[in-house]
Amino acid sequence: MPEDAEAPWVLAAGISEVEARFVDPAGNEQRMTWADAARGVCLEESGPVRRFPVRHGKRMAPGWWWSATDGRLVHYASGVMRTQVMRLDHDPHVVAIACRPVELTWYSRDGGRVRHAPHLMARLADGRGLLADCAGHGEISPRLAARAAVMQAAAAAVGWQYRVLRPPDPVLAANLRWLAGYRHPRYRGGELAGRAAEVFRRHRPLIEGVRELGDPVQVFPVVFHALWHGDLSARLEEPLHEQVTVTAAPQARRQM
Repeated sequence: MPEDAEAPWVLAAGISEVEARFVDPAGNEQRMTWADAARGVCLEESGPVRRFPVRHGKRMAPGWWWSATDGRLVHYASGVMRTQVMRLDHDPHVVAIACRPVELTWYSRDGGRVRHAPHLMARLADGRGLLADCAGHGEISPRLAARAAVMQAAAAAVGWQYRVLRPPDPVLAANLRWLAGYRHPRYRGGELAGRAAEVFRRHRPLIEGVRELGDPVQVFPVVFHALWHGDLSARLEEPLHEQVTVTAAPQARRQM
């Protein structure tokens, strides 16, 4: 059967036939229709429905990411997933992030039971949800392609989004990793942050504004924190260096 034929078959059977499994905040496993779960459960509050084991000899590195978005730890299974968690954490449209909080189950055309737990879930500022899988090296396997078609259709049926996230441009990823080191509120800067917004009201080189603000050792962390959170903006698709042009961002904040 063609990969893109599975989604129409599943939805023809009815979105009520797609089941969701998740673990509630009390640690109890719950099962209900996907439609009911998507519309009535804060899935971002759920823990991982599948754990991430450490496999000796494999290039897997499970760990935890502290999310500046909602102040919580987000579990990830690998460096690839960590990069995508970082990108979601930087996205101004995201208000909460969770790792594998739900597993969807449906029956395929041949009667087999298919289970799929998307790698990530994000709650968007408009209230909708986003489910996402991470493509390790930018390639999507036939297996993931078939499941992605169903996931996209199931998400759309309840007003959500689904994406397969490919690795970002290496320069953008490197810049975000650097700025992420200053995402914690301890680098906010208070009065200095307010002065930085004034100094960078017009476009100017990073180092020029930093020197005007004072001791670079004290100023750089505050400026990097502001760049991460969008109070200041720069072209992150280009290498971040002392001559990069920085300006105070509008209230709408930055685009990812």
